[in-house]
Amino acid sequence: MNAETEVGIVTDLKEEERLFRDMVREFARNEIGPIAAEIDETSRFPAEIVAKMGPLGLLGIPVPEEYGGAGCGSLSSILALEEVAYVCGSTALTLAAHTSLATLPILNFGTEEQKQRYIPDLAAGRKIGAFGLTESHAGSDAAGTRTRAVRKGANYVLNGSKCYITNASHASVFVVTARTSDAPGSRGISSFIVEREFPGFSVGKKEDKLGLRGSDTAEILFSDCSVPAANLLGKEGEGFRNFMRILDGGRIGIGAMALGIGQAAFDFAARYASGRQAFGQSVATFGAIQEKLANMAVSLHAARLLVYDTARRRQAGRPHTKEASMTKLFASEAAYAITKDAIQVLGGNGYSREYPLERFFRDVKLLEIGEGTSEIQRLVIARSAVEEISGE
Repeated sequence: MNAETEVGIVTDLKEEERLFRDMVREFARNEIGPIAAEIDETSRFPAEIVAKMGPLGLLGIPVPEEYGGAGCGSLSSILALEEVAYVCGSTALTLAAHTSLATLPILNFGTEEQKQRYIPDLAAGRKIGAFGLTESHAGSDAAGTRTRAVRKGANYVLNGSKCYITNASHASVFVVTARTSDAPGSRGISSFIVEREFPGFSVGKKEDKLGLRGSDTAEILFSDCSVPAANLLGKEGEGFRNFMRILDGGRIGIGAMALGIGQAAFDFAARYASGRQAFGQSVATFGAIQEKLANMAVSLHAARLLVYDTARRRQAGRPHTKEASMTKLFASEAAYAITKDAIQVLGGNGYSREYPLERFFRDVKLLEIGEGTSEIQRLVIARSAVEEISGE
């Protein structure tokens, strides 16, 4: 089924965007969909799927062709995440972290030498990337970073740790933050490109998670980790500011994942209700079920408009910090409500692991937490709104 016609939305995709979306849809439903339940059941990182995504260009969608990427815009990246999340949230998160959180910081803030050295391998999937910001005491308070980087000759020496790092066990390239000075707040935070083979780097405990279980999540450790000074990403003291800009794009990606999972839950519930008989008729004719399906359709329509519009704003180079937070907040909370109600439509069957809705429900919860909780998004939105009004 076509996600656009299911909720009656006109998305005005360009022909090349539509063709790209359809290609990703075919790949996702033929290659990932059949093993999505097994990936979740075994908490297995789908290395064979990631290996196939590279040659298709899915690991370098927004990367310019000169660096080995597909040279597509932000909207194409969002369409890909939506389609992959429709069948497997775990694989979508792997893709999102690799592209928007690891590759794009190097593309946006790196030197030409850094771009030439790292991006072609990341875009082709020869290497997997990861992003290290969160620490055990610095989650929502990301400026509370304690990992230290001290300049010693031609190198920086890093000490500290990061937690909840997506792709950690399989990544070769890590973009991480560390404090390079005692300047207050975020002003002393810089960012670095760290390779897995650097002395003093290691991967720690792997997380056993509620959902998105096929997405690898682990801690990374720095014990006198020696990083060449040439691997400083941007200037000293600019790491936090640059990462906040990267998170704007990441939050649109979370919205796209929510859209994909929410659409999958709606489709499954609607098909089930149409085929399920009770009291001599299809349960889809019952007012209570129709009310739930109607609310799901409205939420999906609104979420898709937000996600696509914000992606286009980013693609056009327009400010989108507030809009990205709105997108993540609305889409993630809408998807959580949709999956919850979809389970209710199925009744006891919705609670059974025989059906995919319980997986969708577990997967979607992280989207209200990762890359800034719903509470943080509300703070960003409110602050932006007040600043806009005050500036008039």
